[in-house]
This record gives sequence, structure tokens and C-alpha cells, in this order.
Amino acid sequence: MSKLKRWVRGKMQHVHGWVQQPGMAWLQPYLDRDELWYVQRRKVAGAIAVGMFAGLMPGPTQMLAAGMLALYFRTNLPLALLCTLYTNPLTYLPLYFVAYRLGRLLLGQTDTATMPVIPDGTWHDITVWGPQLQAWLAEYGQPLLLGVPALGLLLAACGYVLVMVLWRAAVAWQWRNRKKNSGSHRKAAG
Repeated sequence: MSKLKRWVRGKMQHVHGWVQQPGMAWLQPYLDRDELWYVQRRKVAGAIAVGMFAGLMPGPTQMLAAGMLALYFRTNLPLALLCTLYTNPLTYLPLYFVAYRLGRLLLGQTDTATMPVIPDGTWHDITVWGPQLQAWLAEYGQPLLLGVPALGLLLAACGYVLVMVLWRAAVAWQWRNRKKNSGSHRKAAG
């Protein structure tokens, strides 16, 4: 664990160094905070939670949302940005289907309907697709609009708890090995 931790800390210091560049002066008040680059249990768990939540945001807003949430909650910024990458073209639709089903469950809609397709229209003419999209959202969008943030919060909570538990287990294992290797357990028994 300590080798991995040293390697990650070295990388974080390298990434933190780019904020010191002259062209990045306008970002320094926001990004030149040590807590955004720490590799500590709570900072890492918070970054995973932020990244898991922001990963469900619509396409180009994921990294922006993760960055803003990492700044607000003062978690590890690079890790929060990296963690949003669990959503990709292969996982996005299944995750949104799960979010849709979760939204239906939260709304008390228990029938087995599948998520409908967004109406196809001529996207250059708002008078054509605007009313179609509005009707689709009125009929089917509510479960999705409720399910996406609910699933994001659920994934964030699971990610946070998992990191906290695994980190604690790794530290306990490391202490056990250190105690075993130092021979202190033999001294206490004798």
C-alpha cells in the first residue's frame, strides 16, 4: 500500500505543478489549494462519490460537474474527474435504463414498461421537435429526471462507503503485517 500511495502522491504533485504555470494564473485561486490534491482516505472517498454522481450527468457536463463539486466539497480533484469515466458509450444506456426503472419505482409505477425512445424529429426546427420532446417528457421523462439523480446519489454513497471500508481494511492489514514482522506478538505472549 505504501508504494502505491507514494506513487500516487508523486503523480498528484506533478499534476499540481501545472497550476503554477504562468498561463494558468486565472485558475490559481481555485485550484491552488492543497486539499484538492491530497491522497487521504476522506478526500479519496469524497472524490469517488463526486465522480460517481457526476458521471451520470449528460455527456459534456460530467467533468465540469465533477470539477465544480470537487471544489465545493474540497475532495481530490484529479480523482473526481477520472472517476466520471465509468460512463462511456457502452455503459451509458444501461445506466440510464437502470435510472429510468429506479425513477419508476420511486414514483410508484410498478408495471414493467420499458424506457421509450425519445421522439425523432428535425432537430434544426424547434417548432417540430419542441412539442414532441415536451410531450415525451410529460409522459415518460419524470421517471428519468427523478431516477438519474437518485441513481447518482446511490452510486456516490456506495462508492464512498466502499472506499472507506477498503481503505480501513488495508490499513488494518498493514498494521497486522507490521506487528507480525516486528515480532511484538511474541513478546506479548512470553
